[in-house]
Amino acid sequence: MDVARGLVMVLMAIDHVRVFSGVPAGGPTPGIFFTRWITHFVAPAFAFFAGAGAYLYGRKIANRAALAKFLWTRGAFLILLEMTVIRVCWTFNFDFRHYLLAGVIWMLGWCMILMPGLIWLPLRAILAFGLAVVGLHNVLDYFTPLIVPKLAASSWAPLAQILYFGGPIQLGDGPSLEVLYSIIPWIGVMACGYAFGRIMELPDAARRRYCIALGVSAVALFLVLRGFDLYGDPRPWNHPLKRTQVAAKPQQPAGASAQNTAPASSGKTTVVAKPSTSAASSGNGTAAPQSTAAPTPVLQPRPTPPKMSPVLRMLNTAKYPASLSFLLMTLGPMLLFVAFADYLPEKLTGWLRIFGRVPLFFYLLHIPLIHALSLAVSLVRTPSATWWLFANHPMLPPPPPPGYVWSLSLLYAVWAIAIVILYFPCRWYADLKARNRSRWLSYL
Repeated sequence: MDVARGLVMVLMAIDHVRVFSGVPAGGPTPGIFFTRWITHFVAPAFAFFAGAGAYLYGRKIANRAALAKFLWTRGAFLILLEMTVIRVCWTFNFDFRHYLLAGVIWMLGWCMILMPGLIWLPLRAILAFGLAVVGLHNVLDYFTPLIVPKLAASSWAPLAQILYFGGPIQLGDGPSLEVLYSIIPWIGVMACGYAFGRIMELPDAARRRYCIALGVSAVALFLVLRGFDLYGDPRPWNHPLKRTQVAAKPQQPAGASAQNTAPASSGKTTVVAKPSTSAASSGNGTAAPQSTAAPTPVLQPRPTPPKMSPVLRMLNTAKYPASLSFLLMTLGPMLLFVAFADYLPEKLTGWLRIFGRVPLFFYLLHIPLIHALSLAVSLVRTPSATWWLFANHPMLPPPPPPGYVWSLSLLYAVWAIAIVILYFPCRWYADLKARNRSRWLSYL
């Protein structure tokens, strides 16, 4: 599991280099599409393995009350990190008046806070809950045209965004909270991972059989459901839309583009009401003009996705919120990787295992490192565009300046440099955790 977790950490770094490279998320060309697509395995693995780790830690300490306390305190710690340290690492600015990010660490934190309410249940009940959330939440797709307008005009819109729809939430006269990762379906993924922890206790041969069976079943179900457009994703790929989809249009910061708030590959539906006053950032630290209009929902048809080949359209599943197809497409291969990781060369698995043993430490280091490397590249290539790297990444930057966008070869070169640099502090911290059993180190 450490090797698999290390693999997703390395893949995650590709996407975060992409953010600072100016390369769009997804796109019609295979190179750009798969640069984004390969990183889709990260968030599902984070949530799933976090659940499995919680189960194994609970078995180790044999105290559910202590496990519950650990989960909610660590969850609160993760949310605090997302709102402060990680936000500064992404932006290299301290303009908290306009922009807060609710990203993957926020999502993991809230799911950990909610997990103590589940761990007292029988393991089969936890698994049933997780499968129900993951498998049934896309039923809402059929009712989106009815639900979204009513929610957008109600006081429940912010809660609906946090729980499922995502999108910007204006916090009074303060910053905009950009909810990238909602709680549903990720709490279901973590619950399934918690039940999967039981499989990780089995002998090697039995564990491998279960992982192969689960991985193959998930991939096969994805091919059937997605291949025939039966169910599991809000965006059919091989025929016209069966149902009308509407998305709320958030009040855009000056100079920001719509693709920065809802990636074209996401399929995201957003519920937003225009606030009575706005302090949205323009991306360069200036405030956008304030609106004095009463709160009213602004709904418009979803933009047409870019033209892609049939294979790319089928793989272009919705991530925000993560559809059933998205989760089957990513968790299935990841379970197969867990099954066969023992057969990989020890030199490779040794590197990956180092990263997988200290995932949060890796996460906290890799964003400022990649950001700093991007600044160095910009100072050499496009000195006049360096200001763009101090905008509100990754959700609300203005469009990249002319001539700034990197080639894919440069993107992957910077990624490789970052991974090599990160290996050494991660190895030091992994050794420190192995020598020092302090419970405080378990939070990082």
